Amino acid sequence: MSNWSPTPAAAPRQPEAAGAPESNLERLLRYWFATGLLGVCLVPPLRGSSEWIGWWPLWLVGMPLAAWWALHRFRLPPALPAAARRLRQLRPRVQARRRGGGGRRASGFGRRAAA
Repeated sequence: MSNWSPTPAAAPRQPEAAGAPESNLERLLRYWFATGLLGVCLVPPLRGSSEWIGWWPLWLVGMPLAAWWALHRFRLPPALPAAARRLRQLRPRVQARRRGGGGRRASGFGRRAAA
């Protein structure tokens, strides 16, 4: 009898409950992102850069947003079923067919001209 068990990466993830409590880190990242976004929008000096830190909007908005996304394991939002259905209706997927007429065209391309 084998005592092998799959690694956590190979095992399927359990779906998170809809009412799962938020972690303190997620709450901190959301707060940092929201205040950074407000700061960049409302305080013009925060749109610039610093010699020591660099570009302020990156650190106040971009990095918290990237960390928040990484905290959720880079999941993308689910596609809306109604929108996907509408896109399929707008553009039907039909296999292309060749035109009739058989063989090469009589335009003379590909043949040597008689001299």
